[in-house]
Amino acid sequence: MTNGGPESSPTKNQRREAAREKAKELRNAQRRRDIRNRIFLQGGLVLAIVAVVAGIAFVISSAIRPPTAGPSNMASDGIVIGEQLKAAQTSAIPAGSEPVPTEIDANVPNIRIYVDYLCPICGEFEKANAEQLATWAENGVATVEYHPIAILTGRSAGTQYSLRAANAAACVANYSPDSFFVFSTMLFDDQPEEGTEGHSDEELSAIAKTALNAGDEAGSKAALTSISNCIDDGTYKSWVEEATDRATTEAVPNSKLEKVKGTPTVLVNDKQYTGSITDPKEFQAFVLSVASETYAQSSATPTPTPTEVPAG
Repeated sequence: MTNGGPESSPTKNQRREAAREKAKELRNAQRRRDIRNRIFLQGGLVLAIVAVVAGIAFVISSAIRPPTAGPSNMASDGIVIGEQLKAAQTSAIPAGSEPVPTEIDANVPNIRIYVDYLCPICGEFEKANAEQLATWAENGVATVEYHPIAILTGRSAGTQYSLRAANAAACVANYSPDSFFVFSTMLFDDQPEEGTEGHSDEELSAIAKTALNAGDEAGSKAALTSISNCIDDGTYKSWVEEATDRATTEAVPNSKLEKVKGTPTVLVNDKQYTGSITDPKEFQAFVLSVASETYAQSSATPTPTPTEVPAG
């Protein structure tokens, strides 16, 4: 018997029991980690599978997407604007048919522009050159051919503005083609920033209404109703996607380009413009040079070529 002092050391049995309890705690902790990791792994696999399935579904749906008819007045996948800013009238591209490239007239240079209405560089080009483009087309000394495509569809906070704006442009081309130039110019004058939601369908219809009123087109009320319904229904979205696929994966007609690699892609007759986007004089000089070269290679009768846009 001891006479007080420090407590006695644990007995052998007590030490063994403590070791068993500690081992049990470690086993339980490991089991919980294993279960947690298994859940995380399974969850990750599920997410990965969902992503793969979604990707496959998108590819399949794109591959089996039924062909759709295009809008009237865009037989080339673009709309040609000429004298008095009026559009060349053409039939719609039948579903499953290929577009018909615009014939180049040696006397009148064709300025072809592939645009995405969300593309900021397209906006810069349009703002710098819209006045002289309008003057050339209105006076009949050049044609301006717009090809709306949608390569920035995923960059508008989920609203697909690029696709919706191109669809709206197709709606205007179909129901009020002579208002197209003004409508397209207005989309760039009030262009949303990339990464924002962009204009709503209702706002696109309002812009179309202003464009139609500016042109004072006969029957504009009926045309506007049709355009608004077309915008709301996304009537030409599938056609826009098809036209975009053609532009970005196939050889560009009447040129040496293998495909459209970005917007704006600007061609004058068969030559691509690669100069300054914001210098209208440099672009004007390019148009005059190509027009002269095209004429020199033909036996056509001389006609006026684009002249400098008056200041002011």
